[in-house]
Amino acid sequence: MPGKWRNLAVITLAQVLALSIWFSGTAAGPGMLAEAGGIGAGFQALLTSAVQAGFVCGTLASAALALPDRYDPRRVFAAAAVLGAGANALILVLPVGGEAAVVARFVTGTALAGVYPVGMKLAAGWADRGDMGLVVGLLVGGLVLGSASPHLVNALGGVEWRLVLASASGAALAGAALMGLVRLGPRHAPAPPFRAAAALELWRNRGTRLATLGYLGHMWELYAMWSWVGLFLAASFAAWRGGPASAGEASLTTFAVIAVGALGSVAAGLVADRIGRVRVTVAAMAVSGACCLLAGPAFGLHPAWVTLLCLVWGVAVVADSAQFSASVAEQSEPGLTGTMLTVQTSLGFALTLVTIHLMPVLVARAGWGGAFAVLAIGPALGCVAMLRLRR
Repeated sequence: MPGKWRNLAVITLAQVLALSIWFSGTAAGPGMLAEAGGIGAGFQALLTSAVQAGFVCGTLASAALALPDRYDPRRVFAAAAVLGAGANALILVLPVGGEAAVVARFVTGTALAGVYPVGMKLAAGWADRGDMGLVVGLLVGGLVLGSASPHLVNALGGVEWRLVLASASGAALAGAALMGLVRLGPRHAPAPPFRAAAALELWRNRGTRLATLGYLGHMWELYAMWSWVGLFLAASFAAWRGGPASAGEASLTTFAVIAVGALGSVAAGLVADRIGRVRVTVAAMAVSGACCLLAGPAFGLHPAWVTLLCLVWGVAVVADSAQFSASVAEQSEPGLTGTMLTVQTSLGFALTLVTIHLMPVLVARAGWGGAFAVLAIGPALGCVAMLRLRR
């Protein structure tokens, strides 16, 4: 297909650049805390949660209005990336550690609702039936690398927080500019006449409903694992050594554990296009669920064993992510693909707000083993949903 891989490369690069503003607050948080002095450590958690909450609100509004399908998705992507870059850069002139910075991060998350799912729609427009999983897997791999980047920054000793925010906003603007080089793929279809209830089609269609239920099981675990595996590793290393572990060691290991998922996303896409999405998603959730259950017994063992377990977990926990989106894209009405993907991601990220904040309560009451065992519930139910989809 002429221009297919060139367009997909540009879309992927644009999405990686634009999504850098999602994680810039996480990387900048420690520097802001050090400079402000009087604010509590909960401020950094608010910077992260505000983006997640803004993304959920933005995706709900986008889906209700069917924005990715009613308008040229390239323009939606570019406008959203510019808005997000501006909101992210606004923090540079706001009082350090103030509530206005949290509001700016919320607006950043709202803008990202026009980037991540819309990027998947653009990519899906170029996908064939034989490579949908790989195409979406490439985009999710970019998201994974972005998620891991703050831990690499912390492992290297951190970077001045203003530079982190400014460079992320600049990258998002570059991502917006790249949309001028993108053409719509042959699978792109014009939206049907606007209906306010179009977003509900995700639930009415049995195939997209079951794929979304599988996705929710996956998301129950994913972001809670990503958010807390760093503290788990640091505590486990310290328990084995009988004293505090090196912060750089734990951060670098956490970066590796999350970043390796990018390889898992691409590899799973290649395999799923050949043997089927149900087999790949069920296998990935079975492995990640087993890792949830093994994390508790592994706590305090030699760091090499704990790291190996978490690396396997890092691959499995996100390997299936793109395949849920690919399933929805394949089973949606062509003119509503963007809306369906937006609703799916909105529901999934809303669920992450629950598990991310549930984890510290579970750790305090049941320890790491009990907390991670609760996360295994999601993959187990996700397997049930996907096996029903197969039937």
